[in-house]
Amino acid sequence: MRAGPLRHRGALQKQTRVSDGMGGYTQGWAEVRKVRAEITMPTGRTSPVAQQIEAVVSAEIRVRMARDIKVGQRLAFTDGTYLIEAALSDNDRTMLRLLCSNVVNP
Repeated sequence: MRAGPLRHRGALQKQTRVSDGMGGYTQGWAEVRKVRAEITMPTGRTSPVAQQIEAVVSAEIRVRMARDIKVGQRLAFTDGTYLIEAALSDNDRTMLRLLCSNVVNP
C-alpha cells in the first residue's frame, strides 16, 4: 500500500476500566496508538431503535496491516469517531479493510 492515500491521522482506542476512586470502576476509552488511514465510501442509512429513528453512517477505513487492530475497538479522527465492526485483510496481508459504523456521541 502506498503512503499517499493514508492522509487521515487518528488514534486507535480500546475500551478499558477506569477506577472511580471508591472501589468501583467506569468504562472508558484509552488510546492504543496513532494510526494513518484512508476513509472511503461513506454511506447513510436509518435504523429504527426503540421506536426512534437513529441515523447511522458507515465507512470503509483502510490501514496498514497490524495485529493489534480488532473488532470492538474504535478509531478517532478530527472529523469523527468510528467503531470497528469487521476487520478484513487482503491476500498479501499488507492492508486491513475496516468496516465501521459512526459513533454518534463518543
